[in-house]
Amino acid sequence: EVQLVESGGGLVQAGGSLRLSCAASGFTFDDYAIGWFRQAPGKEREGVSCISINDGSTYYADSVKGRFTISSDRARNTVYLQMNSLKPEDTAVYYCAADLTVGSVLGGWSTSWGQGTQVTVSS
Repeated sequence: EVQLVESGGGLVQAGGSLRLSCAASGFTFDDYAIGWFRQAPGKEREGVSCISINDGSTYYADSVKGRFTISSDRARNTVYLQMNSLKPEDTAVYYCAADLTVGSVLGGWSTSWGQGTQVTVSS
């Protein structure tokens, strides 16, 4: 079965860093795009970043551009989100999602989602 498992969340002070991981299984990793979303209580889900495993193309939301970096390790079927210069506004549950293209992932059409990992940034 298709599985996406997030890890790496936690509590960090403003200005600090975290690295999130999304471990994938049950599908052909190289054929897919994997993205990160976040949702805070009472707020809309926001697409944060996405990467096409096959061609390496990436997307970043304006709110994280220059601070976050998405990458993939094809040998481990894992996508990472390196988060630097964290702000309290980054506090949310972070989810990863998979579909065939960056566009379809960011459009919310993914059929596979992880369970989420909590990121809390204190001020």
